[in-house]
This record gives sequence, C-alpha cells and structure tokens, in this order.
Amino acid sequence: MDFQYSKLKMYRKQKGYSQEEIAEKLGVSRQAVAKWEKGESLPDIESCMKLADLYDTTVDMLIRKIKETKDLDDGKHIFGMCKMNDKGQITLPANCRKIFDIEPGDTILVLGDENKGIALLNLKHSIEQL
Repeated sequence: MDFQYSKLKMYRKQKGYSQEEIAEKLGVSRQAVAKWEKGESLPDIESCMKLADLYDTTVDMLIRKIKETKDLDDGKHIFGMCKMNDKGQITLPANCRKIFDIEPGDTILVLGDENKGIALLNLKHSIEQL
C-alpha cells in the first residue's frame, strides 16, 4: 500500500488541530502523530478510522495515493472523494480549488439532475462571461 503521509498533516491543518489535540483524541502520544506525518511509522487501522472520522473523510482517501488524472487533455479531472459533514459541508481538494480558481467567499451554484448527479458552478466565472 502506498500510504500518503502528507495527507495526514494536510487534513489536520485543514481542521485546525494541533498534533497534541489529535494525539489526545486518539489516545496516542504527540510523537506518534508526528511520526505518522513524517512517514516514520504507520497508524494502526483503528487510528486510521478515528482520523478519517475526525477529518470528515474516508480511510481510503486518508491513506491512498489517488492521483489527479486528465483524460486526453479534455479538461476532465478526478480529484478523489470527500466526505460530507453533518452540516452538509464538504471540503474540495486543494488542487480542485486551484484549477477552478475557487477562493473563500466565492458563490457556488449547486445544480442537480437525479439521473446524472450534482454539478458545482463558480458564479465568479459565469458573471464575468455575461
């Protein structure tokens, strides 16, 4: 398995936790959390499940190396999965926000088709085109 150490730190920072806070919530030492984030050791499966819950993601997204893919330069991307929290919020992957120029405060229109799924439209770009 190709464990993504950098994601552990990224998720922790996104949620605003310190290593000490994560260690306390998981019942491990701060040094253990630091070693996981540096790739010096691996968390056990129970810790992975707790981390995924704390970071509002899945164990799969937490540990797997899922690369962004482009289909023959047609502008389509796969950014991976994210988990919706109990308030209905998701965190878009950083690379997604960068590619589509999504910034804090942008207005996002949510469109849905019960047969095809959900789409997000950044109104900043749509308004500029009008």
